[in-house]
Amino acid sequence: MSFTRWGPPIDVLPLFAREEQALLDVLTGLDAEQWAAPTVCTGWTVHDLAAHILGDKLGRLSRDRDDYRTTAPREGERFAEFIDRINDEWVVACRRLSPEVLFALLVDSTSQIAELWGRADLDTLGEPVSWAGHEPAPVWLDVAREYTEFWVHQRQIREAVGIPGPLDGPEFRGPVIDTFMRALPHTLRDVEARIGRQVGYTVTGQGGGKWTAQRAVGGWEIDRVAPASRSPLASVTTDADTFWRLCTRNPVNRDRVTAKGDESVCDVVLGMTSIIVS
Repeated sequence: MSFTRWGPPIDVLPLFAREEQALLDVLTGLDAEQWAAPTVCTGWTVHDLAAHILGDKLGRLSRDRDDYRTTAPREGERFAEFIDRINDEWVVACRRLSPEVLFALLVDSTSQIAELWGRADLDTLGEPVSWAGHEPAPVWLDVAREYTEFWVHQRQIREAVGIPGPLDGPEFRGPVIDTFMRALPHTLRDVEARIGRQVGYTVTGQGGGKWTAQRAVGGWEIDRVAPASRSPLASVTTDADTFWRLCTRNPVNRDRVTAKGDESVCDVVLGMTSIIVS
């Protein structure tokens, strides 16, 4: 086992262009009613969610490629509140754009994110990934986080218009599950346990696997292995679809979750989120 704070690196670079093309494919055939369809994101339509994806891409390119940083939290504004505010401001402004204009802008931004990350040193430390900890995180984790953002929102668009696609295959969904699981050490940060105690998380179905968090001197660490202990402190098992919904606070059927061991620790684990939340 090779337990570390972040676990083994995740390589999502080959998937960016293909995920983007899948998004363009689904948006291409939408009619006006489908563009206006509500999504699981409260108050946002498919048009709004597509605009949000565009805003994420353009904002990332502006900040990290062009070093153009003009927005910051207001005095006393928490980071999550800041993110919610600027996201909402962008989406509202983009409601002035026709679906045709919005689609053209998405096409224009396609491949630029992959090109940006393709030039980055993924093994260096960069900015924190807030849901995985407050300290600087390896760039590969930030890149993987970006991929999960696009995957989740495209998945939400497809659900809203009833058009399935390739996203639930293990190639696309596996890295999302693996990335979301890297929130586990930070999630367990306030759980006290002796050195060596373990918490297991198993995700069944396509793209799933087994992960274990282990208590070390400096906190919890993670690896992609099943618990070595016969009696881990806690263990949780669920299917792949339920897992990503749990981590993004989407509605889930808790009957599809099995939890064993310390009930309070299981509750902490099931409260894990892998998105920025208020």
